[in-house]
Amino acid sequence: MLKVLVVGGGGREHALVWKLAQSHQVSRLYAAPGNAGISRHAECLPLAATDIDGLLAFAVENAVDLTVVGPETPLIAGIVDAFEQKGLRIFGPAREPALLEGSKGYAKGLMLRSGIPTAAYAVFSSYEAARYYARNQFAAAPGQPLVVKADGEAAGKGVIICRTEAEAEAALSLMMRDRAFGESGARVVIEEFLEGQEASLMAFTDGTTLVPMIPVQDHKRVGDDDTGPNTGGMGCYAPVPLVTPELYARAVDEILRPAVEAVRETGIPYKGVLYAGIMITPDGSLKTLEFNCRFGDPETQAILPLLETDLVDILLGVTDAHLDEVAVKWRPQSAVCVVLASGGYPGPYPQGVPIDGLEQVAHLSDVGVFHAGTALNDAGQTITAGGRVLGVTGLGDDFAQARARAYAAVKNIHFDGMHYRTDIGAKNVRL
Repeated sequence: MLKVLVVGGGGREHALVWKLAQSHQVSRLYAAPGNAGISRHAECLPLAATDIDGLLAFAVENAVDLTVVGPETPLIAGIVDAFEQKGLRIFGPAREPALLEGSKGYAKGLMLRSGIPTAAYAVFSSYEAARYYARNQFAAAPGQPLVVKADGEAAGKGVIICRTEAEAEAALSLMMRDRAFGESGARVVIEEFLEGQEASLMAFTDGTTLVPMIPVQDHKRVGDDDTGPNTGGMGCYAPVPLVTPELYARAVDEILRPAVEAVRETGIPYKGVLYAGIMITPDGSLKTLEFNCRFGDPETQAILPLLETDLVDILLGVTDAHLDEVAVKWRPQSAVCVVLASGGYPGPYPQGVPIDGLEQVAHLSDVGVFHAGTALNDAGQTITAGGRVLGVTGLGDDFAQARARAYAAVKNIHFDGMHYRTDIGAKNVRL
């Protein structure tokens, strides 16, 4: 029996804790810091996900058998290196492989060297040089947008599509001068704009064996029909009909596997979840938009309910480098996850707003409510504590059924200012 610690306190971590709680191999679950929903399955600790020293001390003192890291920040900061130096088992890539997400410039360079298809790009540490480059690009190809990305982690929000020179200059100033994304924007990547359909492809890997998960499509924009600013994700669905088995096999061969092999050649194998955001262009070619070094959010809230295999078996297969011995099976169903957000998100938003209706939804079949930004007040009531508050996932034998169940559950939940997209997964359903 295992003592398991999950690092993080969002919807992704709630889904991980929820799934781990179903394993007969787990005797005790901890989460740091957790949230109101996670507290129903695990003991929540007053430790931040970025408190590597505190987390390490707790794991040593309490003889934690397995630590599972949800967010990217502690991975990029080297939590895996710190735990492994103490002989502790931990799921996630070490600091250097985590640079695939920690530095877009690093990731683009690896793709270029490995022949992984991606957009043409340039990297800049100088605002003036970046502005000059953007100006020349627009002069050479009028009407062709550019994409400006903060080099470092930016919670999924450090990407701005610029359709004019003025927009590019504003984006560069926001990142490099105003430091809207902190030091993550001190360096930027400017890319060509790609058109097509996006998909999220995640895979488990122990550095040698690679096991793809079901493809997911996220909805980044805050409003229906992909309007408004980018967010951390307003909902998703799985699987993605556009990503056929043949297309997925190509993506594994052209993108995921070469990345794992390229990292292994550096001397430190990539162990954990490798997440590739891809673009499927109108001509059917594949381009890599980005790599992430962890489970996606909200993608995990759609993926894990479809997983049949005991998650513990997979995690141990990765950490102990015997993933080839684990038979990973998925339910032949569909999942739709709808994110409920605080008023004002992705801008400033209030916190501490009471949430109603969770008890009614708890009794619905084939529905899961994953807490992202929640807490308990002194009276024990669940309140909002973040921009993305809840992820409501519906399961079904097809997309129509999964989507109907998710939105029926959403109708039972309320908090002041709550907003959500009404078109998650709609493209797969004939309305």
